[in-house]
Amino acid sequence: MPAPDTAIDFLDMVRKSGLVPPERTTALLVQQANAGEDSVERLANAFVRAGLLTFFQAKQLKQGRYKRFQIAGKYRLLELLGVGGMGAVYLCEHEYMKRLVAVKVLPLDKLAADPSALQRFYREARAVAALNHPNVVQAYDIDKFDTVHFLVMEYVDGSSLQDLVARYAAKGQFFDPVRAAHYVAQAAAGIQHAAELGLVHRDIKPGNLLLDRSGIIKVLDMGLARFHDHRHDGLTERFDDQCVLGTADYLAPEQAMHQTADVRADIYGLGGTLYFLLTGRSPFPDGNIAQKLIAHQTQEPKPVTDFRPDVPPELLRVLGTMMRKDPDRRYQTPNELIRALEPWVSQPIGPPPAEEMPVLSPAVLELIGQNPLPGRADSSVGRIPGLRGSGLNSSSAHPLPDVSQAMVPTRRNHDTARMHPAGPPAPAGWPSRSRLALVALGSFASALILLLALYQLVR
Repeated sequence: MPAPDTAIDFLDMVRKSGLVPPERTTALLVQQANAGEDSVERLANAFVRAGLLTFFQAKQLKQGRYKRFQIAGKYRLLELLGVGGMGAVYLCEHEYMKRLVAVKVLPLDKLAADPSALQRFYREARAVAALNHPNVVQAYDIDKFDTVHFLVMEYVDGSSLQDLVARYAAKGQFFDPVRAAHYVAQAAAGIQHAAELGLVHRDIKPGNLLLDRSGIIKVLDMGLARFHDHRHDGLTERFDDQCVLGTADYLAPEQAMHQTADVRADIYGLGGTLYFLLTGRSPFPDGNIAQKLIAHQTQEPKPVTDFRPDVPPELLRVLGTMMRKDPDRRYQTPNELIRALEPWVSQPIGPPPAEEMPVLSPAVLELIGQNPLPGRADSSVGRIPGLRGSGLNSSSAHPLPDVSQAMVPTRRNHDTARMHPAGPPAPAGWPSRSRLALVALGSFASALILLLALYQLVR
């Protein structure tokens, strides 16, 4: 549907979406009419500030998308958390349990283009379901509605280490080495737990390590995990010879050479992550994928001291051991790595500063039991650091997932832009038509409320 041009059009979008109860919309309209808020942008921001819409919902409505705000009729879409190779991840509220969860939706076009995608998706679900550790993102459910497959996971209110370090780099700053050691040790604890169950992550990187507001690291995305005993894992055997699974920037040399990868490959990826935390760049940032894979096998990354002199030499030696080309020369288990990091992690550290964490909409803050701070909604509307595609005013909008029957209502939206001629200007001092309509609607709502009150008194 075309994007709304006026406040009245936007209100029609809100009504059609069913996201906001009519009585709450009426109360807000009375306030907005008195304040003279008559543009789509201002009205959308007002709905966000009032906690009636999230950033993501408001942005979709502003673009003319008012359908598919539910997954399988029970998960209400709140925000877009991220988009990756295996689909989009949304923050959702379970309609009946009232619990916030992260829902990963596998796109239909992925199934058509990649015959292994669906099997890998279910393998990810099985892998995560086998894990129960405070440093691993927990899986709650995997489900299928019509032709749509989705994974329901624990929602982590925080930022990835990729986003966190990017903010430091943008300011020309480096990450604290002690904090880096703490976060790597926590990730190693989660990897150790997976290894004890026979699992290898195979894609450890900064983007797959989430830091929550309390300072806990959570290992995310077991989509490339495989069991050591993969005799029954025909999927890996069928598709590993066709592509290199993992991310080239942090891939262990043995993975690129199609050798059997065990937990020591995860330790190498964690070493690349520590290098990134200390320098703000991946070990081999230049070149294409093939050149990066060769570099991991044949070259050493630039010394950390070329970028900063303040990292303790002992920590650099730990980093060097993590990134040995030969797996036999690395730490053999994550527990061994944790012991090597003991000098830096023996003393606890505090939670991350609030400015390093994502900005949440008042609606989400209310759902997680936090009251928005005074003035916070005004300053935060329009940006959600660390949550790609979630900002209300972001120009790189991500559409609602095209999941056909899995979304309620089910008909697909068509986002056709339209332009209306401006028409002749109103005389100076005259209110706009949309403001007049808002005032009239607000006055009607006020009169209706007054009549209801009088009726109660008469009774």
